Amino acid sequence: MSSLDQLRFALHALSFHRLRTGLCLLGIAIGVSAVALLTSLGEGARRYVNTQFKSLGTNLVIVVPGRSETAGTIPGVGGAPNDLTLADARALEREVHQARLVVPISMGSETVANRERHKQVLVLGGTDGFIPARELDLERGENLPEMEWNRSSSVIVLGAELAAELFPGENPLGQKVRVGDRRLRVIGVMADHGQQVGLDIGLMGLVPVATAMSMYDEPGLFRIIIPIRAHADMQSAMDRIEQVLFERHGELDFTVITQDSVAGALGSILGALTLALAGIASISLIVAGIGIMNVMLVTVSERTPEVGLLRALGAERQQVKRLFLWEAALISTVGGALGLLITWGATRALGIYLPNFDASPPGWAVAAALTVSIGVGLIFGVLPANKATRLDPVAALRQ
Repeated sequence: MSSLDQLRFALHALSFHRLRTGLCLLGIAIGVSAVALLTSLGEGARRYVNTQFKSLGTNLVIVVPGRSETAGTIPGVGGAPNDLTLADARALEREVHQARLVVPISMGSETVANRERHKQVLVLGGTDGFIPARELDLERGENLPEMEWNRSSSVIVLGAELAAELFPGENPLGQKVRVGDRRLRVIGVMADHGQQVGLDIGLMGLVPVATAMSMYDEPGLFRIIIPIRAHADMQSAMDRIEQVLFERHGELDFTVITQDSVAGALGSILGALTLALAGIASISLIVAGIGIMNVMLVTVSERTPEVGLLRALGAERQQVKRLFLWEAALISTVGGALGLLITWGATRALGIYLPNFDASPPGWAVAAALTVSIGVGLIFGVLPANKATRLDPVAALRQ
């Protein structure tokens, strides 16, 4: 009996018990799709985080008040800090020659209103360097004026979505908005760049940094962001920033991080989470394999006369064994392919609702899910196949 004959025989046997075969296929398909879908979500989250940090701008160094002892941790983690001041930012601008820009940042939430329309949004204090540092664009109007950082000015640049909500069908440029208890003149509207690491550019206001610090009664800065001219200068720039601030503060009460280090730390966490999810989902494949074994054991019992006839006609034990292994392999392979088809459909549907979230499964997950599903089918198909080979031909025919 050739391999092709064995394959045809196995296909015929599976097609004869359609319901039983279909349930086995469904079990394998669910297991494979669970592995592929969960790894797709994990990888999609990792890609999304990397994209978000790249949207911050290139070669970006961030100075955070407070000391974090581990490099590459999430900003804001550390002990009680001394303030970062505008004078610190000016010193960095003078002393760090690798810096393309130095932008002091103050941040808080405030209500922005135009007559009866109002919205609680993030109002960020910065300088005229904020928009180029974050690689943003103006849709219309002007950027913040170039001025001394410690001077307030009653002007604001609105996000595109905020401007549309406050001034529907109107031109907001030159009009006044209330920001808390202040009245500020709209001088520009930023183009909508969507979300940037939790910061919705469309729903925010940008005011001079001194205005924001006065508005929130904050003596210190939230961050100092520093785009570096060349990637090769990143380390030397970080060393120089630490030196300048240490000389001014007398201690390391600040943290200097890069967008790459934060993205790398989050990427490592999400990568480990993806592997953990894949391991958990693989349990369903093992359960499906046990289901295949149980079904095949029942099949062997039901087909005892058929096995006896094959042996009486001259089929060898190994040939009978391969017949049942073929059936297990077909179920696991077709079930795995069906699971990947389910995954493809689910990720395509997710892409329609979340176009910025790339949830396509990684290649290693697809290969691993198929390999495991086929391996599980073969491993759990060995016991029923061995049982079939041990049947006595005469006793089998008598049944």
